[in-house]
Amino acid sequence: MARVMVVTSGKGGVGKTTSTAALGAALAQSGQTVAMVDFDVGLRNLDLVMGAERRVVFDLINVIQGQAKLAQALIRDKRLDNLFLLPASQTRDKDALTAAGVTKVIHELSSNFDWVICDSPAGIGKGAVFAMQHADIAVVVTNPEISSVRDSDRIIGLLDAKTEKAKKGQSVEKYLLISRYDEARASSGDMLEIDDILEILSIPLLGVVPESQEVLRASNFGSPVTVCSPKSAPAQAYNAAARRLNGEVIELTIPKERTRLLGRIFGGRAA
Repeated sequence: MARVMVVTSGKGGVGKTTSTAALGAALAQSGQTVAMVDFDVGLRNLDLVMGAERRVVFDLINVIQGQAKLAQALIRDKRLDNLFLLPASQTRDKDALTAAGVTKVIHELSSNFDWVICDSPAGIGKGAVFAMQHADIAVVVTNPEISSVRDSDRIIGLLDAKTEKAKKGQSVEKYLLISRYDEARASSGDMLEIDDILEILSIPLLGVVPESQEVLRASNFGSPVTVCSPKSAPAQAYNAAARRLNGEVIELTIPKERTRLLGRIFGGRAA
């Protein structure tokens, strides 16, 4: 049976979808089979980040409503044969999701994959609750700003109350992924320090993804940063996080971007 993981956060724009793609690709690169499910019905983006938007024929809602089989809706990644995407519907709303339908899809995926990664929509609504419903593991993505951290704290409360594990008196494994971190700005007080975030949220730290143009570049290119730019600092952070999810004990560091000589001479950031 698969390990079911939700990538979640209360606030939009923190990097849930890019993190889902990067972690999914990193796990697939380790030789495991991975299915990523986009739960952001009506506002799907995971297909764009994966470069699969033109290959979508059927979606999650089609499968739930019996209009397509799961095998028809799953899109195999062109770069990694063991990585698959189940896209969200672009034209429906979250009311089309049902508890029974989601359960059936997750159970079927769990029988055929090593990992099922659920990309949650922002907020605490129906879509977010369904995305976390069957989670064994939750990766809570936050930016180092107080509003994002506060919203993440609310999500942690939902994970402890609304999941199937919570209803059975069990706990979802919860991990924190800090995205868009800038060490210099944190030191100057322009954003929260890592220790401050950990003190507020009190869950284990999975990784710290530094601020980088490589993430935006990869998204625009339609490829996970771990595939598009494997030597970049964000890719190193996501790869290390994936290894920790697989049980490896790795020292937690903040990867640095390599600065070109011309950038160092003129004191600017290399393109």
